[in-house]
Amino acid sequence: MSLPPFDSLNLGDHVQDEPHHVTQNRDILKEKLQGARPVFLKQVHGSAVLNLEPLTPDGALADACFTQTPYLACTIMVADCLPILFTDFKGAIVAAAHAGWRGLAHGVVENTVNTMCLKSGVHPSDILVWLGPCIGPNAFEVGSEVLQAFLQADKTARRCFKKHPDAPGKYFADLPMLARERLRALGVLSIAGNDSSDAWCTVQQASRFFSYRRDGVTGRFAACIWRNA
Repeated sequence: MSLPPFDSLNLGDHVQDEPHHVTQNRDILKEKLQGARPVFLKQVHGSAVLNLEPLTPDGALADACFTQTPYLACTIMVADCLPILFTDFKGAIVAAAHAGWRGLAHGVVENTVNTMCLKSGVHPSDILVWLGPCIGPNAFEVGSEVLQAFLQADKTARRCFKKHPDAPGKYFADLPMLARERLRALGVLSIAGNDSSDAWCTVQQASRFFSYRRDGVTGRFAACIWRNA
């Protein structure tokens, strides 16, 4: 329902879109979720993980969430950051994380996996992960401070960065690869979705995805996961 530059299905209520258009868009999303209620977070590029319950309101402060309650949809909004969806082989628990470079560096993936294991008794090898669209490794230009933030935790993270050919001190970062490396280090082996190819890049796929890096003023799309029973 949104008008340019937020057209069409903007789900973000923090981007100066008309509030009634956002409400209508969220209603359209809800109609598609087979009876599940999407719970929208206030995302701050942190690493906090929230337990979604039936009375959890929209706007709770967190960058990841999980639930074992049926028909509550863990929902992550993005427009270049990486949405990550989680479940286990039995479908007993679901989770979602908002993983920009700050969230990844600060442990949002580790916190989400560890919380799932603690709350449901699953092992990391029981967890299934899907990586959604995000800014790709041919578009995500970063400074040396981003490289250093990852090297402090893991020296092997350097392979997820390549030097910018035309800008000294700048790099191109592979956000999905950084997430895959951290998941594998935790023992999560079943990882699907974003393979770092251009087809998954929010910046390059302008007809499919919102991108803050590309457009500046733009909407947000969402990734959702929920239990039916």
